[in-house]
Amino acid sequence: MEGIFVPLAFFLALFAILYVYWTTRTKERLALIDKGLDASVFKTDCNKYSLVKWGIFLIFAAVGVFTAHLLAQVFNEVAAYFSMILFFGGVGLIVAYFVTSSMAKKALF
Repeated sequence: MEGIFVPLAFFLALFAILYVYWTTRTKERLALIDKGLDASVFKTDCNKYSLVKWGIFLIFAAVGVFTAHLLAQVFNEVAAYFSMILFFGGVGLIVAYFVTSSMAKKALF
């Protein structure tokens, strides 16, 4: 019986946060419409290469976890995990930058 309280509290807190976010967002948009202002402030300009960036980043983060698992047998486990995940995550972001910039250059021509 005690094991149900933590997941229940988590989902109730998640629901409360999302409810407050959506109701506040709706009230802000309605207030802008009432004043006659443009609500285009809330439109996000989604970069079409963001999924490629996130995909490359997560692949390299997974490589970092795998490498950290191998290094954890030799070095301190916590240090190996933190350093390898951060290192390979950074390398993944650098690779993603070069990949998306080359994709953008090809799209222009």
